Amino acid sequence: MRRMIVVLAVLALALPIAAWADMFTMTNQYGSVAILDSGITSMGSHLHSYQVNNDPAVVAKKGAGLGYVNFATGALTSGSILGGGTFSSTGSYFDVFGVGSKKQGVPQGAIFTGAFVGTVDWTLVSQVKGTYNFQLTGDLVGTLWDGRNAHGSTTQNIVLFKGQWLKDNKGAIKVGATGFTTAPEPGTLALLGTGLVGIATAVRRKFVS
Repeated sequence: MRRMIVVLAVLALALPIAAWADMFTMTNQYGSVAILDSGITSMGSHLHSYQVNNDPAVVAKKGAGLGYVNFATGALTSGSILGGGTFSSTGSYFDVFGVGSKKQGVPQGAIFTGAFVGTVDWTLVSQVKGTYNFQLTGDLVGTLWDGRNAHGSTTQNIVLFKGQWLKDNKGAIKVGATGFTTAPEPGTLALLGTGLVGIATAVRRKFVS
């Protein structure tokens, strides 16, 4: 009986590892951002680095990119643009596209297609005269290039020069960091559950005999 308990305990510890497949982390930089009460929109920010689990990160060469990060929030729901506040996730999107080499481990085409969920925070980090530094942070859900569901979060560091913003409502991305985790796979959970029952039954029979 003790052996059966040990086996089940080991399998129980392995369950979360099998259910949660991969972690993806990436950074982006550069690109203009439209900052309006109707929402914040960024197109063409360069995908700068890409990493899966603890594998070595793939980093873009100087002056180049591994792909692009495009995103948009919903409308401002509280606060103000210059003072900080929150944006809605309604009508939002967050997409990552790769143009890197598959030999480097970067998928080509859509890497992640998703949207913000919940509120999107717009936080004023610092202000020196007419230069405003903000952090845009929010949770994400979507689909990876291979069809797996994923969830994560992003932090985008954005600089807004008041003089420029008053003319064209635009700022710039300094650097952004995003991470995704693949969602639990029901098939994997069911398979492990069946295995647990089968091993428990086999060990019990051996113990009884």
